[in-house]
Amino acid sequence: MSNKIRILVVDDNEELRACMIDYLDKQPGFSIIGEASNGVDALKILVDGQVDVMILDMIMPGTDGFGVLQYMQSHISQEKRPHVIAATALGRDDFIRRAVELGVSYYMIKPVDMPVLSDRIRDLINPSAAPSQEIRSIGPSGSTLDDKLSNLFLTMGIPAHIKGYQFLREAIKLVIDTPSMISGITKELYPAIARRFGTSPSKVERAIRHAIEVAWSRGRIETLNQAFGCNVAQPDEKPTNGEFIALIADKLALEHSA
Repeated sequence: MSNKIRILVVDDNEELRACMIDYLDKQPGFSIIGEASNGVDALKILVDGQVDVMILDMIMPGTDGFGVLQYMQSHISQEKRPHVIAATALGRDDFIRRAVELGVSYYMIKPVDMPVLSDRIRDLINPSAAPSQEIRSIGPSGSTLDDKLSNLFLTMGIPAHIKGYQFLREAIKLVIDTPSMISGITKELYPAIARRFGTSPSKVERAIRHAIEVAWSRGRIETLNQAFGCNVAQPDEKPTNGEFIALIADKLALEHSA
């Protein structure tokens, strides 16, 4: 029991909470140590017990998910805070950014894919055990590629709920794993992403282009330059899909090899 990942599920939707608990409790290495339908009850469990990962809804009666996160930052020491996965219907990028600033490791939009949720829990506790196609260790302090991409996209203003977000993230990871794919972006990269997500290469191309256009239209390109410590992008020079994918992939690959 001591080696199991201790999970707290917090959601005011009783049916969804029960579904999560039923699924996760059957997964090897997981232990559901508590559940709560509101932030107040969740905080009681956090203060009294030992929680490794908390699945947290952001909109709940009384103290909501943001209130829980704020309380944790102020009243629970860093070493005692659980990892937090937000599972919510809130898809606005400003909400997502705020949650990340308050310590959320992953932000998942409902309806949540249960196998993916299970993988994310394992990623947080033992990144080296995660499937290579899902997550990969990179950078300092155990930071992961998914973490870096999520935080980078959020600060650039690419919202997590648009298709291009997922396609772009997958494209960058594929190019890091197989750099030659960037040379065959239309014949290899787009079709590979399309197969994974059950769509067409042309839709992948358009969705990625839209995601890049969103970032440039919101005028947050300076955050990209700050992230890499140099001027890699200009507000008036929007890159092509291939240029943007190659830029991010090259920088993250260099960090990994340093």
